[in-house]
Amino acid sequence: MPERSGAACSAAEKVKPAASPAAEEPAAIAGNISYHAQYSPHFSPLAFGPEQAFYSTAESVRDHLVQRWNETYVHFHKTDPKQTYYLSMEYLQGRALTNAVGNLGITGAYAEAVKKFGYELEALAGQEKDAALGNGGLGRLASCFLDSMATLNLPAWGYGLRYRYGLFKQRITKDGQEEIAEDWLEKFSPWEIVRHDIVYPIRFFGHIEILPSGSRKWAGGEVLNALAYDVPIPGYKTKNAISLRLWEAKASAEDFNLFQFNDGQYESAAQLHARAQQICAVLYPGDATEEGKLLRLKQQYFLCSASLQDIIFRFKERKTDRVSGKWSEFPAKVAVQLNDTHPTLAIPELMRLLMDEEGLGWDEAWDIINRTIAYTNHTVLPEALEKWSQAEMRKLLPRHMEIIEEIDKRFKEMVISTKREMEGKIESLRILDNSNPQKPVVRMANLCVVSAHTVNGVAELHSNILKEELFADYVSIWPNKFQNKTNGITPRRWLRFCNPELSEIVTKWLKTDQWTSNLDLLTGLRKFADDEKLHAEWASANLFDIQIKRIHEYKRQLLNILGAVYRYKKLKEMSAEEKQKVTPRTIMVGGKAFATYTNAKRIVKLVNDVGAVVNNDPDISKYLKVVFIPNYNVSVAEVLIPGSELSQHISTAGMEASGTSNMKFSLNGCVIIGTLDGANVEIREEVGEENFFLFGAKADQVAGLRKDRENGLFKPDPRFEEAKQLIRSGAFGSYDYAPLLDSLEGNSGFGRGDYFLVGYDFPSYIDAQTRVDEAYKDKKRWIKMSILNTAGSGKFSSDRTIAQYAKEIWGITASPVP
Repeated sequence: MPERSGAACSAAEKVKPAASPAAEEPAAIAGNISYHAQYSPHFSPLAFGPEQAFYSTAESVRDHLVQRWNETYVHFHKTDPKQTYYLSMEYLQGRALTNAVGNLGITGAYAEAVKKFGYELEALAGQEKDAALGNGGLGRLASCFLDSMATLNLPAWGYGLRYRYGLFKQRITKDGQEEIAEDWLEKFSPWEIVRHDIVYPIRFFGHIEILPSGSRKWAGGEVLNALAYDVPIPGYKTKNAISLRLWEAKASAEDFNLFQFNDGQYESAAQLHARAQQICAVLYPGDATEEGKLLRLKQQYFLCSASLQDIIFRFKERKTDRVSGKWSEFPAKVAVQLNDTHPTLAIPELMRLLMDEEGLGWDEAWDIINRTIAYTNHTVLPEALEKWSQAEMRKLLPRHMEIIEEIDKRFKEMVISTKREMEGKIESLRILDNSNPQKPVVRMANLCVVSAHTVNGVAELHSNILKEELFADYVSIWPNKFQNKTNGITPRRWLRFCNPELSEIVTKWLKTDQWTSNLDLLTGLRKFADDEKLHAEWASANLFDIQIKRIHEYKRQLLNILGAVYRYKKLKEMSAEEKQKVTPRTIMVGGKAFATYTNAKRIVKLVNDVGAVVNNDPDISKYLKVVFIPNYNVSVAEVLIPGSELSQHISTAGMEASGTSNMKFSLNGCVIIGTLDGANVEIREEVGEENFFLFGAKADQVAGLRKDRENGLFKPDPRFEEAKQLIRSGAFGSYDYAPLLDSLEGNSGFGRGDYFLVGYDFPSYIDAQTRVDEAYKDKKRWIKMSILNTAGSGKFSSDRTIAQYAKEIWGITASPVP
């Protein structure tokens, strides 16, 4: 039924509409909201329920953003600074309304304005759907980075794809996880601005033509258009607003075959339009089929080609105002950052554009590449270090395959001529992997390392693994190419706006709110860590134990739920008197399992099945609850993180590049139980070893422990066997968990041998959880630990990370709008 709100409609009628795009006073803001409700209508005239009020409010806020965006764009055009262009397949933005008014400093004014219509600002913010442009940490990091770029007044842009249906919306049924399409664009997004004048052609397939001059040209195939949508990103307490430019794939009217349509061949008539819709339909489409692989490759190339054509256009647009205007200036004006291997095709595409379209020679184009492009590695997992079939690459992108082959050939020649001692390792270093003649592949990470001027990891441990293991041989060729840039989070969204109560306490005790843009000031809380008055304000009531992140075997949600099963079993064995001494625990798990990742989906099912039994057991539910949080996203995190007291970051050591949710929890005073993996290492150093519950094998032990397992030397802890046996007994339902549990059995083989060391780490994990229970009983100690976690979080601001990228990789400086 259409939504109507009589009181709201009546209130809206009393507010006189008046366009006032820069309004900062509540009355003028209300007039601007009313103006959008009447003159930028998306709903029928009598509709002004919460949803309609949200859209009108958002469009009023967007007026502010557009004004700042325009001023920033003009400023950058006039001053012509070097600019960074950040290419990422994912951006996990979250809701924008609260963040926008907060960064603009007009939250209170907008709260007062919407009250004139009978609404609370928080309620209207709840009407917004999360933009479905990302999946996990990779996308959330990219969004934090954009916020920091804008806040630091850096000349920078983000580039991504406008996914209509996102990854998926997670629904939990009796059969486990079900995937349905995201609906964030079912109506429209009030934040994006379509740029009908920003359109670039994107070619697929086709052939190579050799021109009389000897130069090569890519021709034929199918050509689609990339249309730009801009999402303004405001800085915090600054006039700058930068842009996230999202590309949508379109076919033109000329591509619609009217003859075929009138002949009844409806699908054939609109074939290219259908293919265009596929490109930006879904994030990470299934790639089990050749069609799926080609679609993923199409997505990656579409992002790279559209973005680079836009970057070159903007460079040439500004070049006309310069005296010189030489292509050699390009690296002095442009920095391109590849967020993981997904945008690797930017390398051969920029080569193609410079040589085939702009007429540069190989050496000049390659020099520009080497001084322009940098690469961030986010993983050491083999399956995430992308490898593409050479045959598929040659079929879809024939010119790019030629360029990649030439890069590979020249790299090989360089190593042989300058590093003869490495000749024996050349095959592992090459971009082209021909070790399996039946399935030769392109190693995208190798292409990035060979081509980029800088390669960085995202936490100290991760960067050391890159330099000492994964890319060790490259380090001997280019010792100065590799850096560390420990990830960070924006303190605005992840404390100031999502946890206003704690934020006010922090500001009160530090006597300043400057910590929101200088997070190092949080160390000032350390001197109050034993203050009883602060303890009284800081105190919380019950132990919420949360693990929220993408479901993956290396992140070890399975270890968490096996621990919960063991806890349940021990509770069942206790007398009533013994139970009275137990620390009650609510264990929450949330995250999406990739649609084709069977074991991850089994873990989701197991968490729900265990919860169904535990939560309905009258003897136990008072002491233990197990809850699965469905459809985990940014907005869910903004609710859960402020209310948590213990957070689990328990990946197998050496396998999590960084993690950023650990930073968000710690910033909000949550104590971490975790392994020495990713950024956990640095968090533990900053907050103090005594304020972090450590367990598990270290990264440098993992390879040896796997070898021991293969040799039959592993002896499982009896508690581990008890937990598995209880699941196998059918205590949590009739679902067949044998394939999941079998991954923990045996010594070797595919899907066997406990590759992620769940069994090895289980006893130390249970012991650490026992220490948690004991610590929580001492309220004074626990609150002190919580305070010191917040106090030690200053290092983990994305402002610090981005300032380091700007100075040490990109070579850009702040360019504030005057």
